[in-house]
Amino acid sequence: MQQTASGLSTRVSGLFAVHFLGMGLFLPFFPLVLAARSLSVSEIGVILGLATAARIAAGPILTGLSDRTGRRRLSILGYSLAGVATLILFAATSGYPATLAAVVCLMIFWSPIVPLADAYALDVVREDGGDYGRMRLWGSIAFIVANLAGGWVIAAWSTLPIVAGILFSLLATGVVAATLPPMHRGQRNEAAGQGAKPAVLARPWFLGALAVIGLLQGSHAAYYAFGTIFWRDTGVAEAAIGVLWSLGVVTEIALFSFAGRLPAWIGPIQLLAIGALAAVLRWALFPLAVAPVPMAVLQGLHGLSFGAVHLGTVGFLSQVVPARWAATGQSLAATSTGILMAAGMAACGPLYAAAPEWAFWAMSLSSAAALGGLAVVKGRMQRAMEAKDGPASQPQSAGSGG
Repeated sequence: MQQTASGLSTRVSGLFAVHFLGMGLFLPFFPLVLAARSLSVSEIGVILGLATAARIAAGPILTGLSDRTGRRRLSILGYSLAGVATLILFAATSGYPATLAAVVCLMIFWSPIVPLADAYALDVVREDGGDYGRMRLWGSIAFIVANLAGGWVIAAWSTLPIVAGILFSLLATGVVAATLPPMHRGQRNEAAGQGAKPAVLARPWFLGALAVIGLLQGSHAAYYAFGTIFWRDTGVAEAAIGVLWSLGVVTEIALFSFAGRLPAWIGPIQLLAIGALAAVLRWALFPLAVAPVPMAVLQGLHGLSFGAVHLGTVGFLSQVVPARWAATGQSLAATSTGILMAAGMAACGPLYAAAPEWAFWAMSLSSAAALGGLAVVKGRMQRAMEAKDGPASQPQSAGSGG
């Protein structure tokens, strides 16, 4: 059984790796792909903005459909192949309208894959004793590899290999998903009445928890939008900027690697609180760090401001959302993050233009607001987690505590 569980965890690790390989190419470099089509800056902004809005709206709908049927791995396969079709359409056409349609469709079909993969990984945790953190860290490793390789490819050749790399990622995601076995045992053990969406998804305290999660992940808005620009303007070389970005993800990988060995008292709420405190400190000091050593030290907090919050989110949702609807729960958290991230980026633009430090200090304030919100809802969150019985209620197994 141990060998079987290990082999399944390896395949889920591969699923995360091949998917995030494509994301690691798309996020930094796809705007350059669009620019190579002679699109204007405003057209690129509209395409990416509408694609983001479509992703936010489509995620809960498509994951809900997949959860209702209980066929997560086949859904990942289907959505990946649909993404392949839209990317082929993108490559075969040109012009603004066709590009807009293809990119929006790509993001729609891409949106449910990570929540579904997370939900499947949690099924492996519950039923086979897998370690979520160790499975998920391979996605972060692949993301770094794609960042580094994509920059080299862009410099040496053109944007075409970026599109080819994303296409490979989508195909490989579908292939790996097709090799996964169905995970129905935990779902069959649930009450028959859980065929409808659980009431917890609409509880005010649950929505408040999602807002806290969204604020914490959304507090990275200034970093994602202007971090590179800020470092460049302070005299950091482009190669060193790449190292700083990679350092942040390395600390995230380290946390994922050791999450299963954290002390038992560090559960989802504690991880969220630790992440919030780290975010308050990180963004308050970020614009003040103008030397390499302080910059590197603050990048080390990424493992907490992002990684701890992610693990806390996954652990919390795994305990309060029935296993059948796990992907829907993960997608709702992603939607909250997407909305608040977009709002943060919109707010940070004028703030950064007025004074760069204001944008980062605003993110520190939003993290402090999230910490306050967590204090308000943590009692109800804790009672809901304690009310759940069985393997799904073990935050340690879900990679959210020791």
